[in-house]
Amino acid sequence: MYIDTIPNRTSRPCILLRESHREGKRVVKTTVANITDWPPSVIEAIRLTLRNEGPLQSGELEDAFQVVASRAHGHVAAIVGTIGRTGLDGMISSRRCREKDLVIAMITSRIISPSSKLATSRVLSSETASNTINDQLALGTVTEDDLYGALDWLGERQLAIQKRLVAKHLGGDTLVFYDVSSSYFEGRSCKLAQRGYSRDSRPDKPQIVYGLLCNKAGCPVVIEVFEGNVSDPSTFSAQVKQLKEAYDIQQITWVGDRGMITSARIREDLHCNHGVDWVTCLRSTDISALINECVQPSFFDVTDMGEIEHPDYPNERLIVCRNPLLKEERARKREELLQSTERLLTAISKATQRTKYPLRGKDRIALRVGKVIGKYKMEKHFVLDISEDTFLFSRNQANIVAEQTLDGIYIIRTSVSKERMTPKEAVETYKNLAKVERAFRCLKSVDLAIRPIHHRVEKRVRAHVFLCMLAYYIEWHMRQALAPLLFEDHNKHGDGTKRDSVVSPATRSNAARKKAARKFNDESLPVMSFSSLINNLSSIVQSTIQPSFTGAPSFKKTTLPTELQLKAFQLLNVTL
Repeated sequence: MYIDTIPNRTSRPCILLRESHREGKRVVKTTVANITDWPPSVIEAIRLTLRNEGPLQSGELEDAFQVVASRAHGHVAAIVGTIGRTGLDGMISSRRCREKDLVIAMITSRIISPSSKLATSRVLSSETASNTINDQLALGTVTEDDLYGALDWLGERQLAIQKRLVAKHLGGDTLVFYDVSSSYFEGRSCKLAQRGYSRDSRPDKPQIVYGLLCNKAGCPVVIEVFEGNVSDPSTFSAQVKQLKEAYDIQQITWVGDRGMITSARIREDLHCNHGVDWVTCLRSTDISALINECVQPSFFDVTDMGEIEHPDYPNERLIVCRNPLLKEERARKREELLQSTERLLTAISKATQRTKYPLRGKDRIALRVGKVIGKYKMEKHFVLDISEDTFLFSRNQANIVAEQTLDGIYIIRTSVSKERMTPKEAVETYKNLAKVERAFRCLKSVDLAIRPIHHRVEKRVRAHVFLCMLAYYIEWHMRQALAPLLFEDHNKHGDGTKRDSVVSPATRSNAARKKAARKFNDESLPVMSFSSLINNLSSIVQSTIQPSFTGAPSFKKTTLPTELQLKAFQLLNVTL
């Protein structure tokens, strides 16, 4: 830091308090404060002090300046800068307005620390702000009602925003990944909150269901909310219709799991739509029939993947795959479940044989057996004999052996022609459906905490879920840019890593394994998780400093970033 005097032709010189740093070969100067109007004696004292020649001692220097406020700034600058760099701010609204600024503030706040709208309003309001979101967006006083109003405004613009996302990230011949998840709901006043299959293991609470559509890179594009008792295939039917009609996609290939793209959905929703193809996987019952009929025992002796045909699937391609590691894992898991079930069933059998208070009654015995069988879903692998005063069981070895023959085998089902997608590409495409599952993990618990949901009005529930998707949209772009500083693959195909087969489990690249082992990247910078890096950036603080001299204006001073933080901003291509 130093004092710089800038001469003026017809007036007195301008005296500035400045600092400088080097970026490569370029020296960058930053003006901290304009001290032209300060007393000359004070200016000279500061000049001498900065040269280590001044009369001010350390204690006197501390008394000369007071830190009025300090707010976390680095992570805010990174997120708000990414929102601008990706163009999301323009997609939300082409014109600046308070509602738009509040939406951007809520997106930023959700990435930093997800919380209720009341807690968020206190973080964003100028009186109680703990970071610089308010300063960046000039929000002033923010109340809970302001955020609800902005949320309603966002919900009304959801279709228009998603159309812009579709136009940017989906082309004319489009491959899309689609999957469904659910989140439990607090309260019962919302029509969307219904009881259904709970993926959160909370059957005691109503829930909502939402379907997320991503492009082939895993970038989220469209999200829709459904009532909690809607089945997965039903959501798929609605999305097929909407993407074709509302978003004007002419050629589209859907990728979904076996519970989503069922035979009924293919027959009723896809076959009748020109320009719509799909990639999915067969259910285990269908696999069993095909394997016994079409696949010879020696089929997998020379290859782990092959294409077959069957009259039950006209104009479709069936690609049979066998993963040896998956076979071993399923066998291990089945044996553990069988042993666990046997232990519980043995306890029931002993209860019928004890001399004191034996378990009696066919209905009572069957009720306890049903709870055990339902716990591990192993009923088909046991033969049960229940009477009024006895209970016997044994393993159904024939069923177990029949299931063992299918271990590690799965069949990809697709309508895409060989000219557009090879068997290898079809298998890899289906396995990439895991990108949507990762999005759900980030949305639900890891970073963005979409649950629990406390909103009561249906339109606000939809807007809340959409807001969380926009937050993940920004996080996804930040993860892509920051990959060299994260425990993630950033050079999957450029470091010589070769995969034996597309059927085998995916392996991490050499670069990723090296980062995981050393905990540092090739530039000797520490690598960490996304949330840890965001927390690290928050140590860049913007302080408001008030000189104790009479009439001296306050000025703001930002913490000098570390080498790691500078690298993060360079990768994000945003300025601090």
